[in-house]
Amino acid sequence: MGELLGGHVAAVTGAGSGIGRAIACGYAAEGARIIALDANAAAAVETESMIRDARGNARSFRLDVTDAAMCREVAAQIRAVVGQVSILVNCAGINRRNGFAAEPDILAKDWQDILAVNLDGVFNVTNAFLDPLKASRGRIINIASIQSFMHVRTPSSPAYTTSKHGVLGLTRALAAELGKHGVRVNAIGPGLIETPLNVQARTSSPDLVKTFVEHTPLGRTGMPEDIVGPAIFLASDLSSYVTGSIVMVDGGYRTV
Repeated sequence: MGELLGGHVAAVTGAGSGIGRAIACGYAAEGARIIALDANAAAAVETESMIRDARGNARSFRLDVTDAAMCREVAAQIRAVVGQVSILVNCAGINRRNGFAAEPDILAKDWQDILAVNLDGVFNVTNAFLDPLKASRGRIINIASIQSFMHVRTPSSPAYTTSKHGVLGLTRALAAELGKHGVRVNAIGPGLIETPLNVQARTSSPDLVKTFVEHTPLGRTGMPEDIVGPAIFLASDLSSYVTGSIVMVDGGYRTV
């Protein structure tokens, strides 16, 4: 077990699977105490158990990031029973692959639901943990996307693209505002990472994967573990003069 994050308490949303779970486990291996947060309580408990089985330190809590009041309540509970959060990873996210020409009611629901989780959720959770993050001169890592810059050529919802543009904008705004408190705020921009979020799309649309891989210089899809190293870097003192940035983890997708 490493010590790059020793002494830190790291809260990770979306920690019940995929990228969030990988980051939580990676942080635990570097000495952080983990708060695994997920709307699926059983999945969060499973992540907690995985970390404990590996001799790490973890607690889990159910959290619906779209519920601002619940975010504040859970943050207060964590502070009382665990301690002061000094690292926050906003990873909770959803996607639905309906284009703008979809049936209006479907389009409207997609828009509301996706922005509520992917963008409002980042705001709600960050706001709830803001005081301990300022007190600890903490670190915030937001999971953005290649779609923070572009609407990819494969079918994907305009709501998702909009939400991830918003995550990058909020990251930069928070970095500018919170720097005076010593809080660093950065983002990670994954490419196509094989997670439960996109397993149905990958299974039903193999051409989607083929298009991504052909456009990716490294010639493969990513795995959740590919995000862990950049996430550790941004949470650790190795990045002590880095804020307002996005680290792309896309196999080079945006270079071609």
